[in-house]
Amino acid sequence: MASSRERVQDIGPQPQAFDIEVATKTNGDYRSVAWTGRYLQVTLMSIPVGGDIGLEAHPETDQFLRLDAGKGLVQMGPTEHELTFERQVSDGWCVLVPAGTWHNVTNIGDEPIQLYTIYAPVHHAAARVHPTKEAAEADEPNDTPPEWTVQPAKPAQDKHG
Repeated sequence: MASSRERVQDIGPQPQAFDIEVATKTNGDYRSVAWTGRYLQVTLMSIPVGGDIGLEAHPETDQFLRLDAGKGLVQMGPTEHELTFERQVSDGWCVLVPAGTWHNVTNIGDEPIQLYTIYAPVHHAAARVHPTKEAAEADEPNDTPPEWTVQPAKPAQDKHG
């Protein structure tokens, strides 16, 4: 599977159009930033069989996720030890994560989960590509939104389980 970087270029807060379903389904990277605006961001993700996004909470970022392939288990809740929301999701499902909510998506199927997510406000560096979850975790200190994006006045740190 080719890297999404070859198909969709993050051109920053400029007008953009692309076939998001094709881009999502053919993305082989754990996370690839497809577009970064001033107020929101679109990323493509591929979660391998048995893998997950990783339990986390973004205190000041709402998230919309949509699956275009695969089968997952979504868990969310007010704390990392109180995941009171649980749903199985698959192709066509969306997941809405309110800011501050602990959440995880685990691949429970027999093929990669192919999804895209929209962050508001912007959450990652523009055009950032992480081929694996481990690469994303290692790059976390440097993976910050561009200065030209609109961010909370005093941004809170993400939380990881």
